[in-house]
Amino acid sequence: MNARMDTQDACDLRFGQVGIANVRVRRADAAALCDELERRVRSAPQLFSRAAVVLDLSHLLDLPDDGTVDALLEAVRSAGMLPVGLAYGTSEVEALAQRMGLPLIAKFRAAYEPADGGSIAPPAPSAAPAEPVRRAEPVRSEPAPPAGPVLGAQLYDGTVRSGQQIYARDRDLVVTGAIANGAEVIADGSIHVYGGLRGRAMAGAQGDEKARIFVSDFRAELVAIAGHYRVFEQIPKDLEGQSVRCWLEGEKLLIAKL
Repeated sequence: MNARMDTQDACDLRFGQVGIANVRVRRADAAALCDELERRVRSAPQLFSRAAVVLDLSHLLDLPDDGTVDALLEAVRSAGMLPVGLAYGTSEVEALAQRMGLPLIAKFRAAYEPADGGSIAPPAPSAAPAEPVRRAEPVRSEPAPPAGPVLGAQLYDGTVRSGQQIYARDRDLVVTGAIANGAEVIADGSIHVYGGLRGRAMAGAQGDEKARIFVSDFRAELVAIAGHYRVFEQIPKDLEGQSVRCWLEGEKLLIAKL
């Protein structure tokens, strides 16, 4: 009997916004990399445990040999993260990725690529490891409102459930309901949440440092603007459940009550 081959229902392949962190390696030291990433996972397990990450070797003076890269990949796995590819770079990196059997990934979500100590990559040898900031930094004056994106704001009316992700491309995002633990809202512009934020909010996802985040009921796992993030395992008492605003001042992500 001939079996009929029908592949139409075998799978559905689509592309979407994927949360991939960037491990920017500054020293080809597998033990140091494992120690640093283990510390990050311990500090914010909900965010970093079993997180998909890309290994970025572009900040090393010389491209490591295959054995060293294999040790770095194993260090990432041992720390509790899952390496899924190498960051796009030179033709040598492309050849290395082929030998490692890994894809090259050319673009990452900006919210996981901070340029300062918020990066999950190990710091340079002379720098002290950065700890996740747990206390809000007080401010005395309201920052000037930023110029918004050209497009009108994208409105999401309702609750963003755990595991769900909403992305407003090239515009602000307005959410009228709550954002559950494990849910993500992302915008290239600013984010306005009129319910409770228990998950993650990432504004300025394409690098807009003038983006803002406004929340009516603050209980976030993470907030980020233009790649600078703050993780909260415990919300500071003076911010928990409060209406807050978040913005960048230099390379610091500041949060204060409205």
